[in-house]
Amino acid sequence: MIDLNSIVFKDIYCTDSAASKQPARYSSAVDGFTGTFSGSPEAIFSAPGRTEIGGNHTDHQHGEVLAASVNRDAIAVVSARSDDRVSVYAEGFGMTNISISDLEYREEEKGTTAALIRGVLAGLKNSGYSSGGFDAYITSDVPAGAGLSSSAAFETLIGTVVSGLYNGMNIDPVTIAKTGQYAENRYFGKPCGLMDQMACSVGNLVHIDFEDPADPVVDKVDFDFAGSGYVLCITDTKGSHADLTDEYAAVPSEMKKIASILGHDVLRPVSFEDITDNIGMLREKAGDRAVLRAIHFVNESMRARREAEALKKGDLKEFLSLVRQSGDSSFKYLQNVYTNKDVTVQNVSLALAVSDTILDPDEVARVHGGGFAGTIQAFVKKENAGRYQMYMDKVFGNGSCEILSVRKYGGIRVL
Repeated sequence: MIDLNSIVFKDIYCTDSAASKQPARYSSAVDGFTGTFSGSPEAIFSAPGRTEIGGNHTDHQHGEVLAASVNRDAIAVVSARSDDRVSVYAEGFGMTNISISDLEYREEEKGTTAALIRGVLAGLKNSGYSSGGFDAYITSDVPAGAGLSSSAAFETLIGTVVSGLYNGMNIDPVTIAKTGQYAENRYFGKPCGLMDQMACSVGNLVHIDFEDPADPVVDKVDFDFAGSGYVLCITDTKGSHADLTDEYAAVPSEMKKIASILGHDVLRPVSFEDITDNIGMLREKAGDRAVLRAIHFVNESMRARREAEALKKGDLKEFLSLVRQSGDSSFKYLQNVYTNKDVTVQNVSLALAVSDTILDPDEVARVHGGGFAGTIQAFVKKENAGRYQMYMDKVFGNGSCEILSVRKYGGIRVL
């Protein structure tokens, strides 16, 4: 029997405000399960969204990142089945039915919820883990398209359900993350890196080194943002992502072109001296923007490591300085703040301009995630957060600016 009164919501959701919303949300999800499936639910699982803090466009070049899970999540109310059927009802996406005896890739499922579920189940099965049928009712408050990785949270949630129901919660978070990436790359058809899944699955603040993407080095960073006097703000600038696929694809493509000219598959082995010693050849063969993006990578990957080190030392001033440098580099060298297709539309630039105008010198904002049309991130002092949110909502609409907290848990069994 599900007893929601036994859950310490603030432990998971960080603040009184966020925790106060959860009893009604969880109760509604339980009601959703009982109204959709026969029988009673036996467990509840949660997987958070994530925010990228450092390492903008570095993971796909085997670089380093600093990321964190946040107190927005996807939850699943579930019950095991005695057969091999997996039935998942996801609010907003409807019902998906899959047999665990039929997990082969299906071309017609690309880009669908079914592809993600089938891919995660296949990945875990291929890795030798136990599985079985289950019913799940899923609801999420991780907004799609807002740079918090709703798809990675969903993949992590499915992996965590399988871990909890059939493997004693003993599938390690890194394996669940890799399985989520496998599902998204192979089944869903999106060539993402591993950062999103790692941050959602592992939880808290994590510094991740992708030098060997098959065996990434994950280092949890012990820093209490809640006690630092700062809050994390994410603003959705409401820009359209339509027709931007080639813009996103050009970033890793140009970086890899520089790497290839220098005899490598990716930029990780390349140093700043390698670039400057061969600058004429690189400019001639790849163009100046590719060179600028390569320089961004070299510095940004190192900067993510330095950000983690600053937080470990409790040096918030140094950390914020590095975040500011990251934002400057993304704007000037990576050049993922606006698209050249239509320079009259610059939502992210506008958000950064307003932020730079109203933030104090010891506060900072930067482009967040893939860029071009998405979100910005800001570290704002608690006493100024309401004012900052008011301005951003004035520009981009009510609810555009979310004040979030870093959550200490990744994918977990709540009950």
